[in-house]
Amino acid sequence: MFKEMGLFYRPASLTGWAATGLALAFCAHIIFFFASHTHSVTDMLYGMFPFVAPTLLGLYVLAMRTAQSSERVRT
Repeated sequence: MFKEMGLFYRPASLTGWAATGLALAFCAHIIFFFASHTHSVTDMLYGMFPFVAPTLLGLYVLAMRTAQSSERVRT
């Protein structure tokens, strides 16, 4: 689903692009919601962190576990 690019991963299949798109759409929705309902930047950051951080961390773990490494060691 993903390909390794240094420290990051990029989607390599339609499923990877769909997972990335859904995660980013969810994060954008959360950011816009908290931006319109808070009175300060700190309130916004504290409000969105419990939603955005686990989403991006989950996407990173999914990418790590399904990545196709560019350098496979053959044994």
